[in-house]
Amino acid sequence: MSHVTPRSAVVQRDTKETQIRVFLNLDGSGDAKLSTGIGFFDHMLDQIARHGLIDLEIEAKGDLHIDGHHTVEDVGITLGQAMAQAVGDKKGLRRYGHAYIPLDEALSRVVVDFSGRPGLHMRVAFKSGMIGGLDTQLVYEFFQGFVNHAGVSLHIDNLFGDNAHHQCETIFKAFARALRMALEIDPRAADLIPSTKGSL
Repeated sequence: MSHVTPRSAVVQRDTKETQIRVFLNLDGSGDAKLSTGIGFFDHMLDQIARHGLIDLEIEAKGDLHIDGHHTVEDVGITLGQAMAQAVGDKKGLRRYGHAYIPLDEALSRVVVDFSGRPGLHMRVAFKSGMIGGLDTQLVYEFFQGFVNHAGVSLHIDNLFGDNAHHQCETIFKAFARALRMALEIDPRAADLIPSTKGSL
């Protein structure tokens, strides 16, 4: 699956805490090969691939004997680095994306801007501290790592939800759909940088 295309990237990140490899192809079909050691986290990453139509391979080995913090945060960092490489100079990019996604009683809204300026604004009150093996506090750490290294502004709001699994799944699906919109090439502006500044 790791077929290099103009809008793909491979990033390897090795520290004393984690060893992570990420491959992504922005023009994929949603294929995913995921192994982080945290089953529910893999399930959420799969939502990014499937609903974002991004081919995604993530292999992470971390100090899970301590907890999942380093693994989840560092996957976010490495995915952000790969995203920044894959979008390149952002020529022709739609730049902005948004999505509302429901799942039963839960509803989340995500808005993304490939602005070059990292910023995370996340308002989620999870109904449980753990979902399977994932500490819900680490969802914020994942997205913070991502925005810092992808250079995006990201707004995440869980508007309704009584079940933490449903809350989290709507967040990741909405994130994927917002990415899919923002990462599309606009045929009317294929040779343009989507900014009045002329650069992003």
